[in-house]
Amino acid sequence: MKINSFLLLMLLFTITKAQTNKFKFRRNITGVNANWHKLKLPERLYKNVGLGFDDLRIFGINGKDTLEVPYLLKQKDDLISSQDVPFKQINQSTNTEGYFYTFHSPQANTINQITLNFKDQNFDWHVKLEGSNDNKEWFTILNNYRILSIKNSSTDYHFTKLDFADSKYQYYRIALKSQVQPELLSAKISKSDTIKGTSQEVKYKKFNIQNDAVQKVTIIDIPLENTVPVSFLKLKAMNSFDFYRPLKIECVTDSFKTDNGIRYNYAELYQGTFSSFEKPEYHFLNTITSGLRITIQNNDNQPLRLGDLELKGNIYEIIARFDNPALSYSLYYGNEKSTPPSYEIEKFQSKIPPDLTSAIIGDEEKNPAYSVNTTKPLFENKAWLWIVMAIIIALLGWFSFRMLKN
Repeated sequence: MKINSFLLLMLLFTITKAQTNKFKFRRNITGVNANWHKLKLPERLYKNVGLGFDDLRIFGINGKDTLEVPYLLKQKDDLISSQDVPFKQINQSTNTEGYFYTFHSPQANTINQITLNFKDQNFDWHVKLEGSNDNKEWFTILNNYRILSIKNSSTDYHFTKLDFADSKYQYYRIALKSQVQPELLSAKISKSDTIKGTSQEVKYKKFNIQNDAVQKVTIIDIPLENTVPVSFLKLKAMNSFDFYRPLKIECVTDSFKTDNGIRYNYAELYQGTFSSFEKPEYHFLNTITSGLRITIQNNDNQPLRLGDLELKGNIYEIIARFDNPALSYSLYYGNEKSTPPSYEIEKFQSKIPPDLTSAIIGDEEKNPAYSVNTTKPLFENKAWLWIVMAIIIALLGWFSFRMLKN
């Protein structure tokens, strides 16, 4: 009976170890005192976690009991929604002050964006936007707002979106100051809302700026202090003149050694325009990386004087169900061969409590149960090799002697 109990304990230990021995790293989880908790992934975890977080697992262990914890991985990014508001153009007129376009809606609607579409391809105009509820008394919303379009063999850039604070009127009037009559093709009036996600500042080392006179580009390399998610970049120019330059943002994917030092491979995150007409803020897919590269195309213009830059990244959060809070839990990762888990709670997210308390993920440590299955050589002892060689030599000698004798 005692032998059977001992074998059972050994079997349970083997099963427990088999579940966790494929992961290189683990972090203890503390503060589990309920069935549901949220856990923020630590910044230094991203360097060693697998691609797409496929190898993230939570195990609870207490003696003979081992339990895999189901979880959901959430990215706390911004949620942006835009709703078009029906308006009808009712008037188009002109006087010495410019050209006027009036839009009307049967009821007052809250809006904060108007996107204009012109047949004209090259212009630089100033806009005045007004609102009214009776088409008689007008209130200024935007004044001396600049819109621009440039199209030629080397440039195709336009900025024709009017952004302003929430406004609620039945009538809107746009006044354009132009030397020629604009050809307005359409106007889209909308209400845009942004629910801010949870992001954190991304720290970087001193960035390096190179102005390549041959390629006519400015290249900014930004090594990060840690491998972390990045989804936002803000770049400041110190020049007082107007400009618009094609811009590309790339992230480091991997590195390799050469005779001239370490080189990096990059993947494109964003392509757009760096200009004095728009906010120099760029949003792109939340990407885990160790560095960024910004390329600004100067063409025949002098390079810009660049100031500080700001980086942010959306955090990742785990929502987990701990069926037995009394167990000791740990987060395991670091298995390149893992496939993503599939848990039922993904289908029942409406049942998750809205207000969750936070559990804490501890420091990284090497998983003591980690083991790598290696193929052992056929003969580990060199003596066996000498014996086999001796047998082969003896056989060859015997066959040779038989042949000579015949």
